[in-house]
Amino acid sequence: MSAPNTYSTVTKTFHWLTALLIFAAMPLGLIANGAPYETGDQLAFKATLFSWHKTLGVTVFFVALLRILWALTQTKPGPLHPERRTETMLAEVVHWLLYVSLVIVPLTGWIEHAATTGFAPIWWPFGQTLPFVPQSDVVAGIFAGLHWIFTKVLAVAILLHIAGALKHHFVDKDDTLRRMWFGRKVMPNVGAHVGKASAPILALGVFAAAAGAAFALGLTEKHSETFEAAALEEVASDWVVEDGEISFTIKLFGGDTAGRFGDWTSSITFDPTPSEVMGSVETVISIGSLELGGQTAEALGPDFFDASVHPTATFVADIKPAEDGYLADGTLTIKETTVPVQMPFTLEITDDVAVMNGAVSLDRLDFGIGAGSQPNEASLGFGVDVAISLTARNGSAE
Repeated sequence: MSAPNTYSTVTKTFHWLTALLIFAAMPLGLIANGAPYETGDQLAFKATLFSWHKTLGVTVFFVALLRILWALTQTKPGPLHPERRTETMLAEVVHWLLYVSLVIVPLTGWIEHAATTGFAPIWWPFGQTLPFVPQSDVVAGIFAGLHWIFTKVLAVAILLHIAGALKHHFVDKDDTLRRMWFGRKVMPNVGAHVGKASAPILALGVFAAAAGAAFALGLTEKHSETFEAAALEEVASDWVVEDGEISFTIKLFGGDTAGRFGDWTSSITFDPTPSEVMGSVETVISIGSLELGGQTAEALGPDFFDASVHPTATFVADIKPAEDGYLADGTLTIKETTVPVQMPFTLEITDDVAVMNGAVSLDRLDFGIGAGSQPNEASLGFGVDVAISLTARNGSAE
């Protein structure tokens, strides 16, 4: 246990372990931010750096919580120069800045990660999401900005903390730094530390001002290239789609990442009378309506969907009976590349309302998606599992 003249071994271990983690995580984040990602290998390396940064950051979060809980049970040694009131107050404010930073910096980064789909997984076994944190670019943008500015508060607090320790050691030549190092030494007994309520209030004021600056400067807004989704024309259809979703799952850095297209139309003819061809479907998808979390802008770029040049994709098929339901037998065209596709699906019709569910697996390289920057599966898998569901009403029956 800590005493009025020195810190316990556990406290010292927490202190230096936290320092080690911080001095590993922060440079990794800086290097990862500046790393190029023009090729698949570069992107994989960048993601690995970010994964290390995030994993260490989450470790800092837990270590900081344990350290704070431990500190609440300990007697903290008082300052060696209590008569230096300004210096003592500044040191206490810096300590509070450090304590708050060690929790809020990794937490804001973690929330940003949880709100963003699919880039650089955290290598902890509890998954990539957080309770009550939605998959949202808006949420990700807010916490990205807060994380960025709070890291600057942390960096300044660390520099002030180090400067103070070095001053005590080399200028004052006292035992302030030595009593935080390991080993038994005779230390002056200056009594237990008595904190001042103004110190945490000032520290929290610094964070409030930093958060306000982040919002005022627009740091909390996502700044990425945006695409204007192609406006789709209304289509005539015997079966009018009332609701539905086109979603897909890809393997990104070894983990499943979900996406969807928010805007599409379908023209459907269908006669439930058994025959070789029972109807047809033509579905046009607005590629710019893609939702893929933090990877949306890149996925719409030239090496992937190239949405500015190829704004739509089209699936045209005949509807045929199959052993366990039905089969949409036709072609899918993406980026002017047409590939044969057979999609099995189920269909339930009740009172002229049809509920359809289908799924198909595609290979992204068949359409040249990511062929330049992601020619292998090091970071982005070849397979794309597509799921389609819709509810349609028989318009001809009205």
